Amino acid sequence: MRLYDYWRSSAAYRVRIALNFKGLVYEQVAVDLRAGAHRAPEFLALNPQGLVPCLEDDGALLTQSLPILNYLEERYPDPALLPADLPGRARSRAIALVSACEIHPLNNLRVLQYLERELGLDEARRLAWYRHWMAEGFGPIETMLARAAGAFSVGDAPSLADVCLVPQVYNARRYQCDLEPYPTIRRIDARCQEIDAFARAAPERQPDAPA
Repeated sequence: MRLYDYWRSSAAYRVRIALNFKGLVYEQVAVDLRAGAHRAPEFLALNPQGLVPCLEDDGALLTQSLPILNYLEERYPDPALLPADLPGRARSRAIALVSACEIHPLNNLRVLQYLERELGLDEARRLAWYRHWMAEGFGPIETMLARAAGAFSVGDAPSLADVCLVPQVYNARRYQCDLEPYPTIRRIDARCQEIDAFARAAPERQPDAPA
């Protein structure tokens, strides 16, 4: 199993958590987004979008983090990253999608670069953009979690919701977003950090992270 990865990619971070949680051994291949390695012909041959993560497993080449997470859950179901009950599974997926599809696409590297290079937004306005969309997503997530969370986002075991939430909390801290309005998010993130699978997936612990 081989993971094409970048240490600070939120999408790759999700997949690392899931791989670790399921106890899967994988080789990491660093794709330096800052240096433009994702635009190299050899990488575009793997993923025409030029995005990480990509996962190779038993001859299959998989792209996009959420399909990869679903693949891992279906092929390696134990330990599970979805609750046993159907409503719980739906709630977990809903929270995961807010993080992965509502917040992240608006705040990823290529969007921020476009705001700077093509639209001429200075750092202060780019930061305002980032914090706005983070709050737009975290506000509803906090409400969803405060209503029904257990020790984790859905019940008392980690699920896809937590796998997607933790990287977004990391990003929020990196960009100095105000997390005071989100006590449940902060509590769940802290609980996840106590789990080795989450801790080992952290960006600074990846082999391609700067010293």
